[in-house]
Amino acid sequence: MEYGLQLFSVRDITGADLEGALKAVAELGYSSVEYAGFFGHSAEQVAAWQEKYGLTCAGTHSGTAELLPENIDATIAYHKTIGNKKFIIPGEDLSTLEKIDRFASIVNAAIPKMAEAGIEVGYHNHSHEFVVMPWGSTIHSELEKRCNVFFEIDTYWAFNAGLDPIQVMNRLADRLRVIHLKDGHMGGQGKALGEGDAPVKAVRQRAIEMGIPMVVESETLTPTGIEEVGRCIKFLHQCDAED
Repeated sequence: MEYGLQLFSVRDITGADLEGALKAVAELGYSSVEYAGFFGHSAEQVAAWQEKYGLTCAGTHSGTAELLPENIDATIAYHKTIGNKKFIIPGEDLSTLEKIDRFASIVNAAIPKMAEAGIEVGYHNHSHEFVVMPWGSTIHSELEKRCNVFFEIDTYWAFNAGLDPIQVMNRLADRLRVIHLKDGHMGGQGKALGEGDAPVKAVRQRAIEMGIPMVVESETLTPTGIEEVGRCIKFLHQCDAED
């Protein structure tokens, strides 16, 4: 199996040494990376590092502002250079229906132009998007109705919201392009894979059955980001061996 890594997991080194982070995660056995910022590096430099270390771009976590009309051409150029086909918004203040409407208008206007360049636009959830809001529905259900984005389901945050992440994956199968494979305890305390209470093995198996790419995210930097994601890939290799 091939696994990607969300580089927020190693944020203790990416800002100062993005190349070193890429080298380290490749050596651990990750085959792709999902970026959480580029820290001023040119697209050409990032693409060269990917090639040097045998990595591909699984996607990015990038802000909505990059989709605005005055920015979108530069955004497309950058992401095409690094081979990114999944522009994922990692979260947004969508606490009112008016904010959701504004968000939907921005992304729905950008999606056709991004699609022309071979780039899909997605949204990554936390737990709060699945909470019923004062207006009577959830943020996620409103995004499903109002936006043409695909969904990157963060399976731990869905679990933390009290949902069965496999049921969420099944329900959104037509719009699911990638998942965050992630572990932790209820209440928002993240853990390395295999060290929490989320149904990681079952989620992994369902993703394999659905043919959905898996991107690992592990957030607590315990004792360092590289050591934590090292435990994650070791756990996954054990799962592979059991298959």
